Amino acid sequence: MIVHLIIAHSYPSPNNLVRFIDLLKYENDLVYIHLDLKFDITEFKICFANYSNVRFVKNRAKVYWAAYSMVEATFNSFNEILDEVIEFDYLNLLSAQDYSLKPIKLLHEFLNAHPGKAFMHSLDVNTEWTEAKSRVVQYHLTNFRFPGKYQLQNLINFIFPLRKVPGNMTVVGRSQWFTITKKHAEYIVATITNNPQLVRFFKLTWAPDEFIFQTILFNSIYKEDIVNNNLRFIDWSEGQKNPKIFTSNDINLLIESNQFFARKFDVNVNSKIFDLIDQKRNS
Repeated sequence: MIVHLIIAHSYPSPNNLVRFIDLLKYENDLVYIHLDLKFDITEFKICFANYSNVRFVKNRAKVYWAAYSMVEATFNSFNEILDEVIEFDYLNLLSAQDYSLKPIKLLHEFLNAHPGKAFMHSLDVNTEWTEAKSRVVQYHLTNFRFPGKYQLQNLINFIFPLRKVPGNMTVVGRSQWFTITKKHAEYIVATITNNPQLVRFFKLTWAPDEFIFQTILFNSIYKEDIVNNNLRFIDWSEGQKNPKIFTSNDINLLIESNQFFARKFDVNVNSKIFDLIDQKRNS
């Protein structure tokens, strides 16, 4: 059984979410939706009123780009899922700007063939994902909202030495979206709950959602479970802080990726791409 968790935080479209979640229906799988607290949940609940497999995360957070609030939204959701769902095999973390490239049945077959694995990016910031090192060793006030915070941030980094990760942990990551087992989710929740020093450290990093969860597992007894493939096709070729938004011109690239999901999509930029993917998936 898979529990899909969709973090909906960037102007999500209820209708597009319905389309995506329809593709995730499979046997007794569940879908949890964390809707950013900045948005009214009423319309979303109406859209899914007749969906027995869909639940909404109750402890919602206001999510801001590159801030620790994304970690809080994910952590709160993990907590609720673990409290409410007694037995499940995998937790599949998605965003509302993702879309399925393959039938969900094939994901089940793949995970059954690779039991106990955690599919997540785990690039070392010191040797492989070096452009992210400054996110960790410098102070970042992204999670705070007050005038002049970036001037203060620059002053702090000028005065204080580079930061050191608690416990000399190896920091790894890249994309925050992943597929892990229940035991991995339990370990992540327990680690964050019981290590306030770790939380304080990551609250002062930039976009911690892209490496906190991977770092926790990588520095644990579950390190060998990690497969450095998050089963998602994400195109960083434009060299920006955000990945490329796919359009109809990318259909062959998406299908040839041989991944189960892809991101990033924006219905306001190009909506035809969803029809093209559906045609390819069902052919």
